[in-house]
Amino acid sequence: MIRYALTCSNDHAFESWFQSADAFDKLNATGMLSCSVCGDPSVKKSVMAPRVAKHTKAPRPLSAPATAAEQAVRELRAQIEANSEDVGEKFADEARAIHAGDAPERSIFGQAKPKEAKALIEDGIPVTPLPFSVSRKNN
Repeated sequence: MIRYALTCSNDHAFESWFQSADAFDKLNATGMLSCSVCGDPSVKKSVMAPRVAKHTKAPRPLSAPATAAEQAVRELRAQIEANSEDVGEKFADEARAIHAGDAPERSIFGQAKPKEAKALIEDGIPVTPLPFSVSRKNN
């Protein structure tokens, strides 16, 4: 397939696809082409720049971060997972126990319902939402 920029004798510019250069020539010679704007059968090719794909570097794998922000979040997640304990859905209870001195002091992460997180904050227990999901469930 080849795409040509075309013009008619009324100077309307349009584009069209053809199976080959020969196909364009045959259709044009038999008068089977016409302007897509005004229907004029006098159609000719216009000058157009070729669109050449430029690959200066290998495409990044889909698993690689697309932006610096995405890379920073990935590094934050790795740091948190390496230096904290995942307590899962018991996060609110465990955070309260640590705050009250009923559980050993340590860094934890997990899931909390919005009501639970709000109650922790209202009670002066320092918590913060993470910019990524910590769920290990596979869909």
